[in-house]
Amino acid sequence: MRLTPARLRPRDVLQVGSAGLRTRPLRVFLSALGIAIGIAAMTAVVGISASSQAEVDRQLAALGTNLLTVSPGSTLLGGTASLPPESVAMVGRIGPVRRVAATGKVPDTHAYRTDRIPEAQTGGISVQAAHLDLPAAVGAELAAGAWLNAATERYPAAVLGSAAARRLGITAAGGQVYVGSMWFTVVGVLDAVALAPELDSSVLVGWTAARTYLKFDGNPTTVYTRTADSAVEAVRAVLAATANPAAPSEVKVSRPSDALAARRATSKAFTGLLLGLGAVALLVGGVGVANTMVISVLERRAEIGLRRALGATRGQIRAQFLTESLLLSALGGVGGVLLGVVATTLYASTRSWAALVPVWASAGGVAATLVIGAVAGLYPAVRAARLSPTEALGSP
Repeated sequence: MRLTPARLRPRDVLQVGSAGLRTRPLRVFLSALGIAIGIAAMTAVVGISASSQAEVDRQLAALGTNLLTVSPGSTLLGGTASLPPESVAMVGRIGPVRRVAATGKVPDTHAYRTDRIPEAQTGGISVQAAHLDLPAAVGAELAAGAWLNAATERYPAAVLGSAAARRLGITAAGGQVYVGSMWFTVVGVLDAVALAPELDSSVLVGWTAARTYLKFDGNPTTVYTRTADSAVEAVRAVLAATANPAAPSEVKVSRPSDALAARRATSKAFTGLLLGLGAVALLVGGVGVANTMVISVLERRAEIGLRRALGATRGQIRAQFLTESLLLSALGGVGGVLLGVVATTLYASTRSWAALVPVWASAGGVAATLVIGAVAGLYPAVRAARLSPTEALGSP
């Protein structure tokens, strides 16, 4: 009469496969840690990158991609060109243009906290004349006080950029700064301007006040233009010729939102590099799992021989050790995903971002560990299954 070996149910396979893990907790922890480090690195990299890109997309959605700037370029002889005073009005007559404003740098003039500071110690705080509708054009918001109005723009009043306010030690309206040879009253402080960072380190005064008190010549340095979204490229193509018809080649036209998009592209390239490093760490963890399983087979030859003598088939022995390898890798994978999510959340909180870990990254991390576990445990499982009962029981 031929005996048929008993079939193991999936539950039995899991119990037998997890027995080796329960008896060697320290070795299991160290092996799973290698997998967890690789998965945590990959999950955190993807999560931080996704959070960063989401923040850039949020900024682009809030600030818009329809802001174009016009500024002087260089002359044919290498000198510094200039925009004519009427350039703002001419740009404003372009059909799709919705809003236009300008700033003009006041030459040889800087702002100081007191009148006791030597003129050479400027701290990089420049003075710029500004149009009244500048905040609406560049998407600037006030941190304190108010923006210039039709009354204050004619008198010695100033609004500080965020960086200039920190350097001057003024965080609220009501203080005074020494500009040129006279005092200007601070009426407002701006938040950081993402699309016009040059404003952050400037002291902004009214266009009329700059001409009256600071000998400003009235030539704009930068013209900010908001256009209809569908006509950005068309307006961009004619801005130079419109702003300076006599010398369009001496005009620079840029799109500030391109800098944010470039930052997103750079972030993607950097993410690819870090993912490669995470894959190397994952490979090292897989080697650790394979090493653990090979040693486990060598140490448990007697157990294998006893199970074979009691009727276990080669397939059941193979399934036992393959299951053990998969469970070991799964522990590392789940632990790594959790560590990666925690790392992403902590980093995003320090940057005031919304933490975002794509589902595919978490699921892919666990799936990758299962693949690593299957590959790492295949050879030890096959080797264990090939042991005959007499060879296994006779080993020391």
